[in-house]
Amino acid sequence: MLKQWGWLSALVIVLDQATKFLAETFLTMHQPVPVLPSFNLMLTYNTGAAFSFLAGAGGWQRWFFLGLGATVSIGLIVWLWRLKPGEQWLAAALALILGGAVGNLIDRAWLGQVIDFIQLYYDRWYFPAFNIADSAITVGAVLLVLDSLWSRNAGDLKHPSGDA
Repeated sequence: MLKQWGWLSALVIVLDQATKFLAETFLTMHQPVPVLPSFNLMLTYNTGAAFSFLAGAGGWQRWFFLGLGATVSIGLIVWLWRLKPGEQWLAAALALILGGAVGNLIDRAWLGQVIDFIQLYYDRWYFPAFNIADSAITVGAVLLVLDSLWSRNAGDLKHPSGDA
């Protein structure tokens, strides 16, 4: 399944890196550019993980997140490699997560931080800025959960007694 779905991971990586390049080229740090109501483009950097977790940890977190990202990426590649042909939704989910993980891993390796530029808000509540890689990881995680639920429900329909 890796050969069949590798293109999706590659597409996420290319889109993520291209949009981050554009954000760094055309946006000014912490200066929001309104796009739509409740949606700005705003360049910012994150040395931590999701929601700036460990952002102020003093530098060691770069190496921790690099190691964690590399380990997770290798695990996702192995998982994709072992999938059966009928596991299309699971493969798509894993490919999206892999592409997002590698996109952010590239930033950490080269810059020591992740470039974020998408800002969503409502009234005075602002969601933490994120990027295409983060979006792909989120969509992949949702697909992973849905696939798990669909697989479980399909199994229940096939085996109402619970016997395999």
